Amino acid sequence: MKKYLFIKFMFLSLMLSAQEQLKGVVLETSSGKEMPLPGANVYWLSSSVGAITNEDGTFTLPYKFSYNKLVVSYVGFKSDTITISENKYIRHILQASDELDAVEITSRKQATRKSYLQAANTFTVTSAELLKAACCNLAESFETNPSIDVNFADAISGSKQIKMLGLNSPYILIATENIPAIRGASQAYGLSFIPGTWVESIQITKGTGSVVNGFESIAGQINAEMVKPTTDDKLFVNLYGASSERLELNTHINTKVSDKWSTGLYVHGNTHQEKHDVNDDGFLDMPMYNQINVMNRWQYTNPEKGVVSFINLRYLNDEKQAGQVDFDPQRDKGTTNYWGSEIDTERFEITTKLGYVNPEIPYQSLGFQTAFSHHQQDSYFGLNQYDIKHNSFYSNLVYNSIISDSRHKIKTGVSFTYDHYNELVNNHNNALLNNTTYKRTENSVGGFFEYAFDNLDKLSLTAGMRVDQHNRLGFFVTPRLHVRYTPWEKSALRASIGRGKRSANIFAENQNIFSSSRQINILNSEGKIYGLDPEIAWNYGISYLQGFNLFDRKADVTFDFYRTDFQNQVVVDWENPYEVNFYNLEGDSYANSFQFEFNYNAFEHFDVRMAYKYYDIQTDYISGKLEKPLVPKHRLFANASYETEIKNNGQWKFDATYNWLSGQRFPSTDLSALQFQLADETPTVGTLNLQVTKVFSPKFEVYLGGENVTNVRQDNPVVSADNPFGSNFDSNFVYGPIYGSMYYAGLRFRIK
Repeated sequence: MKKYLFIKFMFLSLMLSAQEQLKGVVLETSSGKEMPLPGANVYWLSSSVGAITNEDGTFTLPYKFSYNKLVVSYVGFKSDTITISENKYIRHILQASDELDAVEITSRKQATRKSYLQAANTFTVTSAELLKAACCNLAESFETNPSIDVNFADAISGSKQIKMLGLNSPYILIATENIPAIRGASQAYGLSFIPGTWVESIQITKGTGSVVNGFESIAGQINAEMVKPTTDDKLFVNLYGASSERLELNTHINTKVSDKWSTGLYVHGNTHQEKHDVNDDGFLDMPMYNQINVMNRWQYTNPEKGVVSFINLRYLNDEKQAGQVDFDPQRDKGTTNYWGSEIDTERFEITTKLGYVNPEIPYQSLGFQTAFSHHQQDSYFGLNQYDIKHNSFYSNLVYNSIISDSRHKIKTGVSFTYDHYNELVNNHNNALLNNTTYKRTENSVGGFFEYAFDNLDKLSLTAGMRVDQHNRLGFFVTPRLHVRYTPWEKSALRASIGRGKRSANIFAENQNIFSSSRQINILNSEGKIYGLDPEIAWNYGISYLQGFNLFDRKADVTFDFYRTDFQNQVVVDWENPYEVNFYNLEGDSYANSFQFEFNYNAFEHFDVRMAYKYYDIQTDYISGKLEKPLVPKHRLFANASYETEIKNNGQWKFDATYNWLSGQRFPSTDLSALQFQLADETPTVGTLNLQVTKVFSPKFEVYLGGENVTNVRQDNPVVSADNPFGSNFDSNFVYGPIYGSMYYAGLRFRIK
């Protein structure tokens, strides 16, 4: 009997030991602040048991008494081996290799981090990368990134749009802290509604994203992590001024209310009230505007109970005026005296996040997110009018656990979305769209399951499936798969495939159609959304990352190829210069994207990044198969950055970015009168941006920069600018800068 009890006791002890988990957090020091380090590798020495830190730097992995050496590593940081004598919470700060003794330095902390271990092709843009440009808002945060294309939507509004894999932003799931943010009514201008100083880091995923975040992602996912009250500066001030007389002010005030509660007040304001017409076409080269943007962020942290939560309250008011220089809205609105436009947007949103980690079983966690937003835009473009009111609610419940050990992770949960749209459309050239109201409600309930396997050494994969019931899209299944294989040291071969489905908000996503005299037509109108069917596409791709030493300096190269095949697409057809037509795809539509990227730490404190990108994007239009207009087939990118050593008198930072775009196909103008016909292809465009920063101390720095310093300008960006109410007026043939060179200066002040 005693022998039996002893065996039972030993068995139970082993079982309990097998279930025991070690948890902790990995941090880095950035600008004097301790910041979470996502994507760091944590594993037991001489074993295949390990984990990758989450977005908040935390990790959990199995613990046994026989495990006593814990390795923590990340590219660009010194690897550490920690002796573990008991199971207690680990809090470890990795040192960047540029903070080590001079004899030990082999590389510098990378401003853009690429993981060799993640299954998805995801890289992180850190705050160091964001500071390479003025980075006034999220749309301007990608100027130094070769994977994202940034260009103007038209020659009137001044709004910038981004592309990934050759596809516009509606095909990208753009989120803030994994809550979908830029969608619906905010698609056209929403990127300018997120100030750059509010962003802590950006995670960019090529190919379809995770099923956890929804079914809409097709080309990729961009997630912006916001600064947090507990880690942000107590006081931060950023003042920016440009030669165009653009002024911006950002202020962060963070306070610790109690042991568990912290709050931050973030205020952003920008204004531009000067009229510029450098090319003398009678139209403003950039709009006049005012924006006030306020966010109050609350953070609750209770590590003893495993609870972290956030509450965000945000208000935005944005007013723009564009059009002819002599346009006066008080006098000329609704008339043909002068062509003008006003876009007034008011937005309110509240988001909450609640995270719970089981203190007894730390590999089990539960997360709950909610977001409500009210978006009201009132706008007119000459005699065209577009108003939209969009109320949206989103919720997502996610449960995380493991199967057997930490190599086998699962995520499962349910999500709910609700969107109500009320749109007023007035296209003065089409009687069918004369003060036409479009109202619709969309809601969906979905469930998802995602399995991740990771042995760290050779193979990792993430396989997900979600099912959704949508009141307009019906019942459908969304599968997605990401696989990573390491054939040899410092390499990562990745493949992905996935399906996406979405409603096309044709007016909100294409507001530039109103800045023309084109007649707007919706063809084959038997679907459930504007008479059109939902968009469905498969995206699949392959990527290879290889790190190596070149002349004893660290370098890496990346090759990737992605293809997007549309089963159905809402085609936006500009091929008739007097019309813009929306219709369901009949035939083929695909986007092929190839990119080569080379990163090199050429010498101490000097980094070089070069990239080449090729696009082949074809669509079957009514008039035949054509390349997508105004998308360059070839793009060259180069970025160089240099930092001096930190000394008593501070530090200097220098950055230069060059972009070259090949010729782009113009939409057909063959039917236009001879004087309004354009060439088949645009000229090539090359632009150079420069910035220098002087860091006087951890508290104070100033920066000076120039955009498009070579003063490249597009001639005659507005067609028929002298007769804006005539039938040939169009502002949508934009392929390059309009204003020319622009110089800016600013300062940053912080109190830790």
